[in-house]
This record gives sequence, C-alpha cells and structure tokens, in this order.
Amino acid sequence: MEHFNQFISRKGTRSVKWDMAEELYQDKDVLPMWVADMDFKTPEAVTNALMERVEHGIFGYTLPDRLVKNQITEWLSKRHGWEIDPEWITYSPGVIPSLHMIIQSLTDIGDHVIIQTPVYPPFYSVIKDHGRHVVKNPLVLKDNRYEIDFDDFERKIKENGVTLFILCNPHNPVGRVWTKEELKRLSDICEKHSVKIVADEIHADLIFSGHKHTPIASLSEPINQLTITCLSPTKTFNLAGLQTSYVVTADASIKKKLDKQFHNQGMMMLNTLGITAMEAAYEHGEEWLEELNEVLESHRDYVMERIHSETSLLKVFPAEGTYLLWIDCRGLQMNQKELKSFMQKKAKVGLNDGVSFGDEGKGFMRLNIAAPKSILEEGISRIIDAVNAQ
Repeated sequence: MEHFNQFISRKGTRSVKWDMAEELYQDKDVLPMWVADMDFKTPEAVTNALMERVEHGIFGYTLPDRLVKNQITEWLSKRHGWEIDPEWITYSPGVIPSLHMIIQSLTDIGDHVIIQTPVYPPFYSVIKDHGRHVVKNPLVLKDNRYEIDFDDFERKIKENGVTLFILCNPHNPVGRVWTKEELKRLSDICEKHSVKIVADEIHADLIFSGHKHTPIASLSEPINQLTITCLSPTKTFNLAGLQTSYVVTADASIKKKLDKQFHNQGMMMLNTLGITAMEAAYEHGEEWLEELNEVLESHRDYVMERIHSETSLLKVFPAEGTYLLWIDCRGLQMNQKELKSFMQKKAKVGLNDGVSFGDEGKGFMRLNIAAPKSILEEGISRIIDAVNAQ
C-alpha cells in the first residue's frame, strides 16, 4: 500500500484542488483539503490503458460499445449484488449534469423536490436553477450519529405535493451509509405517494468495514421502476477530470424522457479517454480499491483519535463511507464567518464551509482525507495547534 503514501505534487496541473486554492483562500500557504477528489494515483492498469490509447494518436468521435456496458453491469453485480439490464444505461459527462437533465425531464416548473440536509451543495442549485422548489427533510443528530426523520419526510411530501426525491447514499457530507432497513422505509413512503427517486450513489464503492452499500433500486421491482440511479467510477478511481458517468433507469418511459433531454442538450457521447479509463478501472481496479478503502478507513480513525484526544472543542463524526469527514466545530463558539476565517488564516487549512451544505451545516466544516498520510498529519496538526492556541 506504499503507493498511497507517495506525495505527488499536483501544482501546475490546473488542479482545482491545488492550483485554485491560492486564489480561493488568498494565501499560498493554505493546505487544500477541500474539493472531493483524491491525491492518489489512479490504478496502474488505468494509466497503462490510457497510455496505450494515447499512443494510437487519433481521438475522433467515440461511442462506448457492448463491452463497456458489460463491464458496468458486472461491476454492479459483483460489488453490490445489483443485477441490471445493460439497456438501462444512459451515459453522461457527470452526476451533476445528470441531475440537471433529470430535473428538467421529470419535473415541471413549480414542482417540489425533497432533499435530506445538510447535503451536497449542487442538490440545491439543480432544483432552484430550473424553477423548482426545494423541500428539506433535515437529518437528525442523535447519539453522535445522523438519522432520518421518516415522519417529517412523509409529512413534507404530502404537504408540498412532492414529485421527486434526491437521495444521497452514501451521504455527503455526513458519511452515513444508509442501511437496507432505512432505505426500505424511505422507498415505501415514495412508493405510497408516487414519488420518483433519484439516487446519487457516486460514493457507492467507498465503504468501510461493518457497512454495506445497498442500491435503493435493488430493493424491489416497484422501487426499481421508480428509481433513477446516478453512478460513476470517477470518485472510486480518482478520474473526475475525465468526466465519465452513467445513469441507470429501469422504467422505459422514464428513460425515454431522460434520453431525449440528454439528446436535446447535445450530450450524446462520452470523453474518448474516459471510456478507456472506466473500462480498465472496472476490469482491473478491484484489488486497488480494496487497498484504498483500508487506507481511507485508517485515515478516518487517525483523524478521529488525534482530534478527540488532543482537543475537546471539535468532534468528528465516524464516517461509514466516502473520504469526507464532517467536523462539528460548534465548541469553538464562532459564527460561520469567524469559523471560516479561523480555519483559513489561523490553521492555514482549506476546508469546505459547512453552511454551503445548507443551514444545518452552520458550525461545521468538511475535511477531505484522501491524501497521503504526510499531508493528513500536517493538516490535522495545523487544526489542532490552532484550536489549542486560542
């Protein structure tokens, strides 16, 4: 696993995480631990496949063939026990573009869409930007763990005439991997009220020991018909810049609407190199992924042990998946502006502002732990030293 400890400078590669950090934080000394990509090299099998494709030298219009669909279906079956028909797949440059397409094709202006907050910021914009209304079902913090308020979820659906639910599983930023029982309760409510489910499952492969990802569409055939699932190898294998993802839709009428919307926006092809990377990752990347999950889990434990033993003013939630940690900073007794300034100017660490995930994120920050141990150690030391120096 030594390759996960190798530091590779990303400065000068037009990296959003590193090259944009100085502009964003107005300080070249701020350590970027924010945007959700990893500072690890993708599996060697992927880079080898890309190099072979590059050496060919021609990068014309490219369509994924049956072999690519087979790699996807085999991956979902092997990793998650979910059997899908290859014809359910629609390709997309990314989950966010997919969400825009889904909102436009399956809802009307003025419709209400429910989300579980605090949650990934684009969930808000893909709803609001198209004239739809956000309905919030806030997660409940109980015994150092976020849970779903099912009564509030159903009440909000009925009161607002909700037609669509965007689920985040595993959840970004709180790190919950929703259990099969929790998903069943959500799906039962959606089925009862004819609410379509859009499942953002991009972190599905990043799961820690003792937990299991369950695709919500796999629960039953009626739920499969109600669900549109957004997936990608990009978070799993650090391929975000190759803009390759896909949507799985079992209901033929829903898929027809979605495909038409993609076609109308000119999104009919994938990135040539993205296709190559996805195929290689799904075919050869499983051993690398197992190692990655062990590394991420050890990083989570390291951060929790250090922060909880060296300061009483911060609390880290025990993520069950993803490589993102949700940190409760309310013990510092700062307003959000002060908290952001403190992390940036005192700790010299660039984190995601908790309030960007919704009002429920006030007093919180999000930390990316997908970096070599040396970077992680430096970042956590900076935070702890700044907190204890108050």
